[in-house]
Amino acid sequence: MNENTKILTIQDISCFGQCSITVALPIVSAFGIETAVLPSAVLSTHTSGFEGYTVRDLTEDLPDIRKHWEKEGIYFDAIYTGFIGSIEQLDYIKEIIDSRLKPDGLVFIDPAMADHGEFYNGFDQEFADKMGELCKLGDFILPNTTEACYLLHKPWKEEFTHEEMLEMAKELSDFTKKYVILKGDTHKESELGMIVLDKENSSVDIVYNDKVDYVSHGTGDVFASAFVGSTMCGKSPSSAAKIAGELTKKAIEKTVGDETHTYGVKFEQVIPEIYSLLKSIE
Repeated sequence: MNENTKILTIQDISCFGQCSITVALPIVSAFGIETAVLPSAVLSTHTSGFEGYTVRDLTEDLPDIRKHWEKEGIYFDAIYTGFIGSIEQLDYIKEIIDSRLKPDGLVFIDPAMADHGEFYNGFDQEFADKMGELCKLGDFILPNTTEACYLLHKPWKEEFTHEEMLEMAKELSDFTKKYVILKGDTHKESELGMIVLDKENSSVDIVYNDKVDYVSHGTGDVFASAFVGSTMCGKSPSSAAKIAGELTKKAIEKTVGDETHTYGVKFEQVIPEIYSLLKSIE
């Protein structure tokens, strides 16, 4: 990474609720990387635990934004996608990747569409199949087990064996150019595992972090954003997964016990720890 490195993140803005762009922008920026944003939609809150939220779909704006960037000669060293507002946007995002990514740039796809065995509100299998097409443009894909099952047309269950997780990661290699980062290996009682599959070298690594017994919206965004930042700082995929997992764990630990804070994790309080994690994890 050099001092002029630029990343574009494409996902929604939830005006309240720590997720998507309100997580990605500060975390990736904290790695010292200039971060541009392309909102897919603007929501009054995120869709988990809130009722009556407003949604402003920005699908029609995407082509004109791309055309303006083309006119201005704006290119990016990496493009990182998260929560996408509609199925129609996926083709527009492909055009943006084709047009605005530098020849040696990287693509990170977080197929943020489902968790705990269910689609997020407004998504379905048709969207998942279309998301699978977008994933194939990615150098890195970062699904959780629910998203992996929808991509693969597999039934989801509460617990997968370690062997089943490894097999799922191998099957997901059809959906990436280089790496699969599959989150949610729970076969160890006190640790949470991330499977890091290197497609080119046909190798698999398992990265573990201490498990915190707490479920919250937005942790996947914290993980993905820290993974992107770490990778762009030159860390290997396994080291980036370790750093991302540690930062996410620390954010969860800051949140546990606060019964008024049920809509996300206090990631802002652990941003100062990014530098030490980059130094301590090789």
